[in-house]
Amino acid sequence: MTDANTRINNEVKSQDVVLFMKGTPQFPMCGFSGQVVQILNYVGVPFKGVNVLEDQEIREGIKAYSNWPTIPQLYVKGEFVGGCDITREMFQAGELQQLFAEKGIPVKQTAA
Repeated sequence: MTDANTRINNEVKSQDVVLFMKGTPQFPMCGFSGQVVQILNYVGVPFKGVNVLEDQEIREGIKAYSNWPTIPQLYVKGEFVGGCDITREMFQAGELQQLFAEKGIPVKQTAA
């Protein structure tokens, strides 16, 4: 496992919900990252944001780690969930909230 893979693996396992994103949860630097942050904030799930713009190794390494070409990438309990489109579709269908519930992560809101 490369150094980047080890660091990514540690991040993914460091908290129940981890979002690899461009920017920070407080200041997303792309619309797709911003959408996922909004969804996670809406459902009230605490999460860790990892800013890939601060570390080129992580930015490239996360794509290989998940075998997914785009950022943001959402991980729940160490498992890759998807990017912006998948997260948004799961949220709108109520599947994201169901996933959190199945993993023992409480949510405050369901889709309106």
